[in-house]
Amino acid sequence: MEFFCYHRDRAGSEVLRAESVERHWAYMDGYEDELIGRGPTFEAGGEAATGSVHIVDLPGPAAARAFAFDEPNYQAGVYRDVLLRRWRNLLGRTMWEFPGGRSGGNRYLVLGLGPVRAADGAVQPGLPPGGGHDDLIAFGPLLSDDGTTWVGTAALVRAADRDRATDVLAPVRYAHVEAHDWEFGGRR
Repeated sequence: MEFFCYHRDRAGSEVLRAESVERHWAYMDGYEDELIGRGPTFEAGGEAATGSVHIVDLPGPAAARAFAFDEPNYQAGVYRDVLLRRWRNLLGRTMWEFPGGRSGGNRYLVLGLGPVRAADGAVQPGLPPGGGHDDLIAFGPLLSDDGTTWVGTAALVRAADRDRATDVLAPVRYAHVEAHDWEFGGRR
């Protein structure tokens, strides 16, 4: 089962993050074969981290909760909250298989939460229409715990700016859309 995990940093936790970075990386090394995508988010145009994204394939919800809450930065108090959702990998690849590589262009995490359904209730989450998915690094629906109800969309995107990054969600209206500067994770 695939899961999307977004740990959001607590204000003023930079020192804690720096102190636990090696433990964090060692922990992630233990999940190397299960990771679909990962990396820190940053304040707009800044260097200060605001969170960490992890997309991971695990046996089930209990394993996903253990992954999210045993994570060293979480244990150290770096994070203020955790968004943990079932996810479906519509691109069928990991971020390391992204044809655009690790660098070049701006990268973003885009979250569309609370999709607004059509009057008939029909919603078919999928890739944005019209092709042109060359800038999608990871893309998929956020799902309820049982995997049956669509509750949003999470994407890692290469784009010229935040507005263009959020365009990948334009075919569907959401109650809330947010974009965060993001970079490929792992040891620098």
